[in-house]
Amino acid sequence: MALLIRQGRVVDPASGVDGRLDVLIEKGRIQEISAEVKLPKDVKAKQIDAYGLVVAPGLIDMHTHLREPGHEYKETIQTGALAAAAGGFATIVCMANTDPVNDTASVTKYIIEKSAQAACVNVLPVGAITKGLKGQALTEMGDLKAAGVVALSDDGYTVMDAGIMRRALEYAHSFSLPVICHCEDSNLSRGGVMHEGAVSACIGMHGIPPAAEETIVARDILLAGWTGQPVHIAHVSTSGSVHIIREAKARGVRVTAETAPHYFSLTDEAVAGFDTSTKVNPPLRSREDVAAIQEGLRDGTIDVIASDHAPHSVLEKDLEFDNAAFGMVGLETSLPLALALVGSNSLTLAQLIEKMTVNPANILGLRAKGHLRVGADADLTIFDPSAEFVVDRSTFRSKSRNSPFHGWRLTGRAVYTIVGGKIVFSLKD
Repeated sequence: MALLIRQGRVVDPASGVDGRLDVLIEKGRIQEISAEVKLPKDVKAKQIDAYGLVVAPGLIDMHTHLREPGHEYKETIQTGALAAAAGGFATIVCMANTDPVNDTASVTKYIIEKSAQAACVNVLPVGAITKGLKGQALTEMGDLKAAGVVALSDDGYTVMDAGIMRRALEYAHSFSLPVICHCEDSNLSRGGVMHEGAVSACIGMHGIPPAAEETIVARDILLAGWTGQPVHIAHVSTSGSVHIIREAKARGVRVTAETAPHYFSLTDEAVAGFDTSTKVNPPLRSREDVAAIQEGLRDGTIDVIASDHAPHSVLEKDLEFDNAAFGMVGLETSLPLALALVGSNSLTLAQLIEKMTVNPANILGLRAKGHLRVGADADLTIFDPSAEFVVDRSTFRSKSRNSPFHGWRLTGRAVYTIVGGKIVFSLKD
């Protein structure tokens, strides 16, 4: 049966469309977008009244941790996909730091096969840059690509040896695989649990200086310029990183960047309560850094908003702050937190949607996704930009509850998530 979305505000930054339109979906593809779709008498269609709602390309989260294989008690491919659908994401890109690490074709194939069986959204795997994420020996990148990875990353760890990173970029270039860089000089961050600054000094916690991120951002950008291989900088958190990336783009270096909602929604002051849900890596930064992240999003220095969804159980989080694991869940709160930037006039709605759809699709080479065009994959997100709700982590679809946004009143949420023409999430159900 066809699916007809009636009179929503269709916003597609890829084509510049922003208006009240109908969208007709048949056989998993977009068949028509027009002011009024007139169905032939012999065509039956389920209809969605989208008046007052925004109809956008299916959101893409290019930085998710699903924990399967190896740590299914934190998250599985199935529960992560359910959380993604509830958050409005039609596609999620899962990092390689599983157990075993996704550094071989067999692990990649397992993730793809399990996703086909259990996931209600598109799940695309990222392969490791180095074997075991140890930063020493390169993976068989050609085998990983043939098995289905869409990018390479040692996320969670930095390839500290610049010579190995150079070779990794050169080999990745030959296979046309994007490289996602976790930028952290472990010699500077070792032992730190939060941002190094006035708050860490006041509460007596070991800090991670901004330079731990910025030195590797600068190094990887220099290597990108030398090798000709584009790099994508993950989870940008500091004003210095924004400045380095902005200057590199001005010089013509092929670099893109992402940040996560917690880096423009929270400061290191949130850590003063010792809530371990605020312990993330890179850490929550200063007010000046938050302002720089917001400006970087506004002026296009930062291309993508990604959740960095990092589920942990109480076994890793219900501990002293020093001993707790880094990370917070984000799939089910990313969209409303990002919409707050529209509410504060930091971004237009089109800019926001661009950073959560077309930009990640372009970076990852997903040609049939990230836009609303006739013939494109029928992945759509329909959301209510004015719906108010209170975050309740007990209702999360994710297995984990490590969110500092519990109890926050947010505005904007997904009403329908559609993947391949099928409704995989409905707020009304």
